[in-house]
Amino acid sequence: MTNAAPTAPGLISDPAQAQRRILRVLVASQILSGAGLAAGVTVGALLAQDMLGTTSLAGLPSALFTAGSALTAITVGRISQARGRRPGLATGYLTGAIGSAGVIVAAVLDTPVLLFLALFVYGAGTATNLQARYAGADLAPPGHRARAVSTVLVATTLGGVAGPNLAAPAGTLAEHLGIPQLAGLFVISGAAYALAALVLALWLRPDPLLLARTVARAKEADAATDPAAGGDTDTGARGGVVLGALVMILTQLVMVAIMTMTPVHMHDHGHSTAASGLVIGIHIGAMYLPSPLTGWLVDRYGRMKIAAASGTTLLAAGLLAAAAPGDSVALLALALALLGLGWNFGLVSGTAIITDTVPLATRAKTQGLVDVSIAIAGATGGITSGIMVAVTSYPALALTGGALSLALLPAVAATAHRR
Repeated sequence: MTNAAPTAPGLISDPAQAQRRILRVLVASQILSGAGLAAGVTVGALLAQDMLGTTSLAGLPSALFTAGSALTAITVGRISQARGRRPGLATGYLTGAIGSAGVIVAAVLDTPVLLFLALFVYGAGTATNLQARYAGADLAPPGHRARAVSTVLVATTLGGVAGPNLAAPAGTLAEHLGIPQLAGLFVISGAAYALAALVLALWLRPDPLLLARTVARAKEADAATDPAAGGDTDTGARGGVVLGALVMILTQLVMVAIMTMTPVHMHDHGHSTAASGLVIGIHIGAMYLPSPLTGWLVDRYGRMKIAAASGTTLLAAGLLAAAAPGDSVALLALALALLGLGWNFGLVSGTAIITDTVPLATRAKTQGLVDVSIAIAGATGGITSGIMVAVTSYPALALTGGALSLALLPAVAATAHRR
């Protein structure tokens, strides 16, 4: 055959073999980046509260680094569309490392404006961490796409769970280095993001998106393409993009809002930074650890059913968080675990819907635009959460988030009915 996928130094021509190598490299980078993204979640709000002396703007750091992730999602998507996943993802993680360094400088100088600017740049790591899930699905067969996405997501668990629990020792290290204690985790995040960028730049070869395009062109040239092989008509192009985006937007909004204010809520009830780190660590573990099971469920039972399960799980999380006594670490941890699980259901099912729908020619750009909407939703949840808690209470925030998640059910039902 003369139309097989071309080979080049470092390129594996067999897509199945390439997929295994790509997933290994993505897993390694996600373990590192998981530790990086945990810093802002765990101490970002506390650092702002300490510098500003008020709770009303404690949600602003989350809003800023999720807003920063929106800009990065566009950039990473466009770079990936033009040059492949490797340069796009590596650039995003390197930008996140620069933002981490900026947070440390801002903490040392006690400059809130610089802190907020640095947190905006730091958000690049969050966006890139999520964009990496698409790279895992580029070469996956349609019936295994959700599982490929899940493999990438679950790798974040190790770093994501370990990161927040390093809050106490990182704070001690920071004091020895003359850095404010709360900025200690950002030392870890900067190193983690930089290493993730290095791993991808050196070893994400072949590039999954570029190879997927090569394979698709070879099949077309061979005139042997199965019309159903791409799975791009599973939910209909426009309907699939809208539904997949809606699922991920709502789950991100609810998750970020409740998660952001939980460390502040615990701090106000006398809990230590270590206790907050434990709860957030459990939350992040629940966000990623169930991914292999979620991927199997999505591929086995369908995208719609798991998307609906996301809404009901988030409702349960909101109800429990609202009812949990402020002095109960165990109940807050359980509520945050359910919050993470609901987010996981929504992200995996929504990602599978988007990947099924969008053709390779425009896939990376469209995925980047979808992630912009997700980031904006996260920014909205982050900035409004602090204001709402200041005006009302943490239980009111949790109840509102749980009720909002129910909007997923009629959207899924309407799409299923049209099908």
